[in-house]
Amino acid sequence: MYPESYTKHSMKNVSIYIDLVFCIIVLPVMVMIFPVERWFHNFQWYVTTVGIWLYALYFLNRSVTLPLLFKSPVKRRIAFVLIAVSLAITYILSQITLYNPKPNIHDEGIVRILPSIQQYQQAVWSLFMIVEAFSFAVGLLTQANLQKSRRRAVEAERDKAEIELYKTQIKPHFMFNTLNSLYGLFLTHDDKALESLEKYISMLRYIHTTSRHDFVTLSDEVGYIRQYVDLQSLRLNGMTTVTMDIDIENDSLMIPPMLLVTFVENCFKHGISPVEKSGIYITITGKNGRLTFSTRNRIFPVRRIGEHMGIENCRKRLELLYPDAHVMEIDNDGVYFHVKLCIDLSI
Repeated sequence: MYPESYTKHSMKNVSIYIDLVFCIIVLPVMVMIFPVERWFHNFQWYVTTVGIWLYALYFLNRSVTLPLLFKSPVKRRIAFVLIAVSLAITYILSQITLYNPKPNIHDEGIVRILPSIQQYQQAVWSLFMIVEAFSFAVGLLTQANLQKSRRRAVEAERDKAEIELYKTQIKPHFMFNTLNSLYGLFLTHDDKALESLEKYISMLRYIHTTSRHDFVTLSDEVGYIRQYVDLQSLRLNGMTTVTMDIDIENDSLMIPPMLLVTFVENCFKHGISPVEKSGIYITITGKNGRLTFSTRNRIFPVRRIGEHMGIENCRKRLELLYPDAHVMEIDNDGVYFHVKLCIDLSI
């Protein structure tokens, strides 16, 4: 698979070539169908104005109008306004009276369908439709290729995030620490031993099964986070408290798997101490199709290789999956680390 930057660069080059072909060959050839030389000789200012407008319209559609049609509803409305404005400008240009044709005696008795439309007016509207059709066709093709490239990039980032997940969550010290905690529970005949073992197995199963899915239900993802917190809590002493506040109206909302747990894991990496009191606070709220997720923990300086890689992967996935539908705020004052993430899952 080609890198995303290489794909975008190739697509940009193709778009430039298509624009040059249209501006240098296609549009001039279509213009020459009409008696432009005679019009230019008599109405140079008008022909020049129309020509500039047609080229400006082409690049306006390619650079602004078409991309906006693939954005949020508000931006789509802006695109329709631009289309309406372009129609209005073309109508104004076509209504300018350059001359009044003399009546032809040979036309007496002939009923014309559109007797009031002059040839130069027909030319303006014909060239307008050609520019609109060509620019929209090329723009749609470009956007389709961009969407395809974006999907490929999402898959690549998902694979990178999955690899990072295995490195940070299923790495040996995590499994050994958890297994040691389970072993201690069984030795002491703790009532939570079997339940904790089931959660550990269920968590491993969830990681392997969801690695092939692009989206999972929010209820499944929240259940995985609960299991993760429960297992991590096994190794905590009385110095650390974990508080979870979950309020979800619709559990069937879909979310990329293992997107939120990276932030939860970060809390347990840097927010616990065996000798100082600390607290981990996790809040998950889902209302009206909007997910609000936040974590807060104290910072105990423990350096680890690649400690920011997981959050950066999540940031990239969010930018690819929800480019106009998410807001992420990270606040680090040196004492507390706070993450707040809002995603519009209804889009």
